[in-house]
Amino acid sequence: MMRRRTTLLTGCTALALALGATACGGGPVSAGGGDKPLSGQTVTVAGVWSGSEQQNFQKVLDAFTAKTGAKTQFVSTGDNVSTVVGSKIEGGNAPDVVMVPQVGVLQQFAKKGWLKPLSPTAQATITADYANVWKNYGSVDGTLYGLYFKAAHKSTVWYSPDALAQAGVKPPKTYDEMLKDGHTVSDSGLAAFAVGGEDGWTLTDWFENIYLSQAGPEKYDALAAHKLKWTDPSVVKALTTLGKLFKDKQLIAGGQKEALNTDFPGSVEKVFGPKPEAGMVYEGDFVAGVAHDQFKKTIGKDANFFPFPAVDGGAAPVVSGGDAAVVLKAGKNAKAGMKLLEYLATPEAAAIWAKAGGFLSPNKKLDFASYGDDVTRATAKSLIAAGDTVRFDMSDQAPAAFGGTKGAGEWKLLQDFLRDPSDPKGTAAKLEAAAAKAYQN
Repeated sequence: MMRRRTTLLTGCTALALALGATACGGGPVSAGGGDKPLSGQTVTVAGVWSGSEQQNFQKVLDAFTAKTGAKTQFVSTGDNVSTVVGSKIEGGNAPDVVMVPQVGVLQQFAKKGWLKPLSPTAQATITADYANVWKNYGSVDGTLYGLYFKAAHKSTVWYSPDALAQAGVKPPKTYDEMLKDGHTVSDSGLAAFAVGGEDGWTLTDWFENIYLSQAGPEKYDALAAHKLKWTDPSVVKALTTLGKLFKDKQLIAGGQKEALNTDFPGSVEKVFGPKPEAGMVYEGDFVAGVAHDQFKKTIGKDANFFPFPAVDGGAAPVVSGGDAAVVLKAGKNAKAGMKLLEYLATPEAAAIWAKAGGFLSPNKKLDFASYGDDVTRATAKSLIAAGDTVRFDMSDQAPAAFGGTKGAGEWKLLQDFLRDPSDPKGTAAKLEAAAAKAYQN
């Protein structure tokens, strides 16, 4: 699910240096002085983050404590947010705030009547400081429930500058150019791309970028809502385009078989690890975290990205993901939880994590100087500049049975397609059958 896509492995040391801190904290934070508006209250927050992401978010919570006096307690849910939160509500110990990593889950929570609509203050901030698209993704049936605090930019192709320089190629502007350049890279001794096909979600991301650029945002929205069938010619065309890459053994490190045995971190290692096998890897901005923390690459020098290129004369795609903060009605301190949301909506809150690294904010008011390096700044600028043309990861908008389950639905069918891309039409029919069952329409 989304989590596997946006988990950044930013180390504690890097975080401590970035923040001038001496340690990476976690757990409950005690409030200072008794004159703060929320002194004596505790806000519990549940989210998928763990490790460095949890530590970075804790810095934001600490700042909220310093400002308001409210203590905070973060509970890590692991990948399956909806199950964990559902059981906590049933057990009478619901958190006040949940950081929801999928549009589909936010919609599910709202339809079950679990969520409080955002306060007028939070709504006004979001209306003023965010592109309308983020407001739409946080709303269900016209009511705004979710604030997108953290975003991912999933239209970035990461490359080794050395590998491209050695092949004599520059970052491409079109998809066809990218494949052509890939052959040039391959002729110079490295495969063009590492593909992490063992994780089905990486393949959905490839498809979504091609589809958004080739078919356009309106069809993308219709397919995401299953108002357009997966048997539509536009889907078959996108699969055919993707199949060109999948079946080209020169382009994929180790060919299809090895791609199916390579997970996402493994695909990054094939480009930035000690024994490079490929010049490029497509995935979101979070690739930088792995390249930097695991393989000690200097981002901007040893590892860089170019935007996912335009397909067939369409616009270059900007596919995003993100974590939305919502307030649960069943929380014991939902009022203080809403105050936390109002704080998270501010550029002040976003700047704390932006300085630590491994973070993008959809907040237009956040100063780009808050980001710690030029590459993250460029990614953030691209996300903000895309405005309302940004589209949320399609599989994260789908019911989990179709778009977010290992070994099932879209993940499995695209793995089957990677194994044998000879029948795009047949794959489209299987995708439609799985989608119809999951969406129940």
